[in-house]
Amino acid sequence: MRVPDSKLAEIWDRGFTVVEGFIDGESLREAREALWRIHPRPQDYFAAPEKYPQYGKSQFAGIRLFPFDAWELNRLCVYPDLVDAAERFLQTTEIDLYKGELWAKSSGAINYDQFHHRDYRNHTIVVPRADGRNAQMTTFILLSDVGAQDGPTKVVPLAETRDVPIGKARMKFGDYLDREVSIEAPAGSLMVYKTDVFHRGSNFTAPERSRFAILTDFKTRAWRWQGKLAWPDHSEKKVWDEAMSKMSPRQRDLFGWPPIGSDYWDAQTLRDVQMRYPEMDLGPYRPR
Repeated sequence: MRVPDSKLAEIWDRGFTVVEGFIDGESLREAREALWRIHPRPQDYFAAPEKYPQYGKSQFAGIRLFPFDAWELNRLCVYPDLVDAAERFLQTTEIDLYKGELWAKSSGAINYDQFHHRDYRNHTIVVPRADGRNAQMTTFILLSDVGAQDGPTKVVPLAETRDVPIGKARMKFGDYLDREVSIEAPAGSLMVYKTDVFHRGSNFTAPERSRFAILTDFKTRAWRWQGKLAWPDHSEKKVWDEAMSKMSPRQRDLFGWPPIGSDYWDAQTLRDVQMRYPEMDLGPYRPR
């Protein structure tokens, strides 16, 4: 589903938006089934949570970094309508995908409550500009239904915090609880928010509940002071080879891949990149 212009405008106005029905039904079904190659099915987890102690080590223990062990999940990070939304929000096609995470949470594993915070501290080495220039687009794609009992993300609309300097990235636990919005939506929904928006994770309020989401973030390519993951550090994984080989040239470009027409491409690089990625169609990169 293409994100409406009105929803993109809402990000600037409120600091966030939610788009229900964003992922098409087949892609969502395949992605949800692929989850169980990486995380235990909820019924298996709750039947014997002691078998999965790793999920209780921290609030972030359920995070897996891109590339994931399933193309059905990897492709959601480069979902065409998501890329389109990022281009329109950032007002350029020169964008980078700088983070991809798959996050699983289960009730009882740990307390997921957080204080309100702004995400920019691990997305940039400076601070966001108040006028919106140099903005980043951070997202959640919900892979499970999220209701009030499912530890929904809580977001504070920008209008409530405009008097708080951006340099203040964290609030005491409990501040703004009466002004936050609970992000509750069905599987396949997209939440988009800015890194200067106060938000927090919340705890489950019912037993045997799980939530799964993919978090994918974008930035304008020119801003060197922004980012999170260094893709070459992840490129020795076999699933990286599969992901890059299955992507279109435009999708690869989001990771900093040399684009069509780049002077990087010559007879030697075409030969040797093909050796590294034997399943990839390098035809588009060959001189015409």
